[in-house]
Amino acid sequence: MAGGASDLAPGKRDRRFTDPAWSENPLLRRLVQLYLAAGRTAEELVADAGLEARDRRRVEFLVENLTEALAPSNVPLLNPSSAKAAIDTAGLSLVRGAGQLARDLVSAPRIPEMVDGSGFAVGENIATTPGAVVLRTEVLELIQYRPQTETVSEVPVLVVPPTINKFYAIDLAPGRSLVEHIVREGRQLFVISWRNPDARHADWGFDTYVRSILDALDAIEEITGTDRTMLGGICSGGILATITSAHLAAIDRQDRLAGLFLAVTVIDTTDAGTAGALVDRRTAEAAKRRSRRTGYLDGRSLAEVFAWLRPGDLVWNYWVNNYLLGKRPPAFDILFWNSDTTRMTAALHADFVDMSLDNQLADPGTLEVLGTPIDLSRVTVDAYIAAGVADHITPWESCYRTTTLLGGESRFVLSTSGHIAALVNPPGNPKASYRVNDTNPPESSAWLAGAEVRQGTWWSDLTEWLSARCGGTRPAPDHPGSDTRPVVGDAPGTYVHEK
Repeated sequence: MAGGASDLAPGKRDRRFTDPAWSENPLLRRLVQLYLAAGRTAEELVADAGLEARDRRRVEFLVENLTEALAPSNVPLLNPSSAKAAIDTAGLSLVRGAGQLARDLVSAPRIPEMVDGSGFAVGENIATTPGAVVLRTEVLELIQYRPQTETVSEVPVLVVPPTINKFYAIDLAPGRSLVEHIVREGRQLFVISWRNPDARHADWGFDTYVRSILDALDAIEEITGTDRTMLGGICSGGILATITSAHLAAIDRQDRLAGLFLAVTVIDTTDAGTAGALVDRRTAEAAKRRSRRTGYLDGRSLAEVFAWLRPGDLVWNYWVNNYLLGKRPPAFDILFWNSDTTRMTAALHADFVDMSLDNQLADPGTLEVLGTPIDLSRVTVDAYIAAGVADHITPWESCYRTTTLLGGESRFVLSTSGHIAALVNPPGNPKASYRVNDTNPPESSAWLAGAEVRQGTWWSDLTEWLSARCGGTRPAPDHPGSDTRPVVGDAPGTYVHEK
C-alpha cells in the first residue's frame, strides 16, 4: 500500500474525501488508504473477537469514535478544503474557526454547533399550526388545534411528546408538520406541551406525568363531549403514553382509549442499541446522583451523548465545517429543534433509568404507577408502532419488540429515516418509502424479511389506520375549548418558550 499499489478508496457516500486532492495528490491518496485500511482492520478485529453483544457494542462505539477522530480530513491545512479556505481568506477562516471552537467549549454541550438558529422563531416560522391552549397546569399546557376541514372525526387524538425536548418536532415548518397533516385529514387533535422543569420540580416522576396525561384526557373528553380518545406518544412520551394505557387497563378504564400509537419508542430495553450498552448500574447510579444534586438532568448533556453515538455525522462533520473552514453551520429546522433542549426532573430521570436497567415494562407487575401494577399485556386496544430504520437512539429492532408486549393487535411500520427524520416525513418526497407487514412474527428479522416496501410516507398509512378507529364524522367545532374549559392562550403556548 505504501508503495502505491493499493486500489483502496473511500466509498462514494463518504463526504470526508470528496475534494479531488484526496485522490489526485499521491501523498494524500496514500494517507487516506492507510487510514481506511487501519479502520477496516480495527473493525475486523472486533468482529472476530467473539464478544458478547453488550461488550461488542461498547468496543464498536470506542473503535468508531477513535477511527472518526483520527480521520486525516479532521486536520487543519492537511484537509485540502481547509488549506484552500485559509489561502483564499488569508487565514481568516482558521481565525473564525478558532473563535467558534472557543465559544463551543465554554458551555454544554461541548460539541460543534450544529445549526444556525438565528433565522428561526417558535410561533413565527416554527410551530405555527393554528390552535389554542385549553388547559394549563403546573406540569403541562394542552393545545387544541383548530380544524381545517368542515367535518372532523368523532374520536379526538392526543399526542404525548418527549420529555427531554420540546413538542414541536411534530410541528415544524408548514408542509413539514405532522400536526398540520393530521388536522388537514379531519382529526380533532390535541398535543401536550410539557413545562421545562427546574430544581423546584425535582420530585415529579412517573406518577406526576401519568396523572397529567389523565388530566389532559379529562379535559379532552369535556371539550369534545366524547368518551374515547386515541392516545399517541413519541420517544419518552411514548413510554409515558404506554404506561398510562396500562394504568387505565389496571383500573378497568381502558374504554377511554380508542387505540394507541407510538413513534420511535423503546419499551423493551433488552439489547437496546449502543446507548443501552454504554450504561451499567454504576454509571446509572452516578448519573442519578448528579441529577439529584441539581434537581434535574440538563437536556444538553443528553444531546452531547447522542451526538457521540453518530460522531461522523454529528461531531466531525461540523468540526470541519465550523473550525477548519470557518463557516457557520446550516440553518435547518430539525437541528434547531434538536438544539432547543429541556431539562428532565431528577425523579423522572431516576424512574426512566430504573425502568430501563431492570426492563420493568417487559416484566408484568414490576413497575407500579399511581398505585397500580403495570402489565402491558392488559392493553388490548389496537396499536400502531412506527420506527426509523436508521435510528441511532431508539433502534427499530427494539421498537418492534413492543408488538410482543401489548395484548391487542399491533401494526408495525418501518420508515427509511432516522430518529427525528422519521417524524418529519411529509408527503411529496419521491425518495420516501416505508415497510409494512400484515403479520408480526416474534423476531424483527423475520418481520423485515416478509415486509413489503411501499413508496411515500408512513403518514399516509397512519391516516388510514386512524380513519378506521376514530369513529364517524361530525361538524367541526366553531372554536377551541368549551364553556368549562375556556381558551387560556394561543398556540404554541408559553411553556414552549421557557429556557
